[in-house]
Amino acid sequence: MKIDRKFNTLSLNEYLNYIENHKQYSDFNTLGFYRSIFENENTSLDEKIQIREFANKYFEKTFEFLQIKDPWTYIKVKTLGLELTNGDKEELWRQIRKNQELILKKKRIKHQNFGEYSKHNCGYETCPMDGIMIKQGSFMAEYEMCIGNINKYVQKQKSERRKSERKSEKIIIKKELDLE
Repeated sequence: MKIDRKFNTLSLNEYLNYIENHKQYSDFNTLGFYRSIFENENTSLDEKIQIREFANKYFEKTFEFLQIKDPWTYIKVKTLGLELTNGDKEELWRQIRKNQELILKKKRIKHQNFGEYSKHNCGYETCPMDGIMIKQGSFMAEYEMCIGNINKYVQKQKSERRKSERKSEKIIIKKELDLE
């Protein structure tokens, strides 16, 4: 069977029914489901929280894996109905970074990239997203959420490395031309 409806148009009872019978539907997408929870305008905040809690009984591992797959969705769903201070947000990002490392360690993934995802490295020392895995080219990768001074030391190292690479390229090209 197929649902053939967008999740963000469902009511509370429909959500609960689809969650309970999710194995019967071939087009049930858990990422789309979790995104629809905070996008749905047909449900109240209390109903959204109830849907999240009910869904986490069935999809607990999937929800935790959202920390790697889609951290923004994870945060939006996890913090439904909560007022967060800047300190709370930074602590949440630290927890996500730590949990990402634990999840990847448990799954024995030893490389830096995970599918289309790689670690955020903006050069700011005080960036709350430093080291978090994000999708390249996504909104989050280009969103300037970083606060703080630019790490001059890292920039200096990069510029020196690029300079030495340019010099070595010229030497290689010159040698190849001399041999001919």
